[in-house]
Amino acid sequence: MSGSSSAQRENAAGEIQVIHLANITRMYVMGSERIYALREVTLGIRRNEYVAIMGPSGSGKSTLMNIIGCLDTPSSGDYYFNGELVSTMNDADLAAIRNRQIGFVFQTFNLLPRSDALRNVELPLVYAGVGSSERRERAIRALEHVGLADRMSHKPNELSGGQRQRVAIARALVTRPSIILADEPTGNLDTKTGDEIMRLFEELWRQGNTIILVTHEEDVARHAARIIRVRDGRIESDGPNEHRLASMEPAPAKGIA
Repeated sequence: MSGSSSAQRENAAGEIQVIHLANITRMYVMGSERIYALREVTLGIRRNEYVAIMGPSGSGKSTLMNIIGCLDTPSSGDYYFNGELVSTMNDADLAAIRNRQIGFVFQTFNLLPRSDALRNVELPLVYAGVGSSERRERAIRALEHVGLADRMSHKPNELSGGQRQRVAIARALVTRPSIILADEPTGNLDTKTGDEIMRLFEELWRQGNTIILVTHEEDVARHAARIIRVRDGRIESDGPNEHRLASMEPAPAKGIA
């Protein structure tokens, strides 16, 4: 234990941070050599924040994303998710967080090729044990929310790249997660389509969702309200995106119903 106090895990209003990392280190052993992907990283992310984690290849940003997403575990340090210490959780607890509390959006979409958009969006709810009628209703609502009401019966190969990413975003939203974690979400899209997807993320943030983008692209990071820059496994800088602050105030809504 790193001795992180409960006060450190709360913001000024006394609200528990969604994400709180305290002195996180991730080390790999390769033969006789120790490779440090992260070194004593400490940061907190509040509910309804819009954050970009930036860094070049090999900076540690992907390792940081994997730890935030409960896809990897740190070598040392404490990670609190919604105030709960992740290191004390068993495999079932971690699977529940990944399925219900974190909405993942990947560069490669990760859609089932033989299933239509509606089925792809329903899938996390199947794993969560949600009944069929509620699953369908929530999946329909999520697809409507991302502007795909007329594409629900289409399979991925019948959709454009931007539409496939919207399906992936709807899938991320359908469990009503604590955070949406997006890894290079525009990496496989042309510039115009990528801008449309970034406008959708901003809209979702304004509606009360917590967005964490992981990217190496300045054009993507500039959409966020806060930018965390990672280099050589450490936080190089962490602060507000001054260019966006004046125009980016989130609405009090709490995501899709």
